[in-house]
Amino acid sequence: MAKKKKTPSNQIAANRKVRHDYSIEENFEAGLSLMGWEVKSLRAGRISMAESYILAKDNELWWFGGHISPLSTASTHVKTDPTRTRKLLMHRTEIDRLIGQVERKGYTLVPLALYWKHGRVKIDIGLAKGKKSHDKRASDKERDWKRDKERIMKHNR
Repeated sequence: MAKKKKTPSNQIAANRKVRHDYSIEENFEAGLSLMGWEVKSLRAGRISMAESYILAKDNELWWFGGHISPLSTASTHVKTDPTRTRKLLMHRTEIDRLIGQVERKGYTLVPLALYWKHGRVKIDIGLAKGKKSHDKRASDKERDWKRDKERIMKHNR
């Protein structure tokens, strides 16, 4: 019997806390404008997405607060800034639509995950609304019930 080979995950990092704090309405995919040392660090998995966010400035979208740690082998003539703002690459119509929803309807843009797609780094953006504390409790209860239900179903087989 042949063993199945595990395909490597194309996900670089995920921001799991976002799904607890926000209810995600829609997902969008955007490219990231990165420097060479940042791509090498991403391949090594040296990234933190916690406390990062996306803002619209001058009709463009920017990723703030993402921390990409430079490798020790980074070039000495390149000035590395781990928390620099990085530009998101999207079509103009998508950017205008997102900016409109953020300004008029009170939505927030949050980064959900970073992943590889055809050798390029992509970021998954969520159009989100903040959850109230009672919404968080309800989603926690629902998650716990799903877990218990799976446990019961597995035990009864």
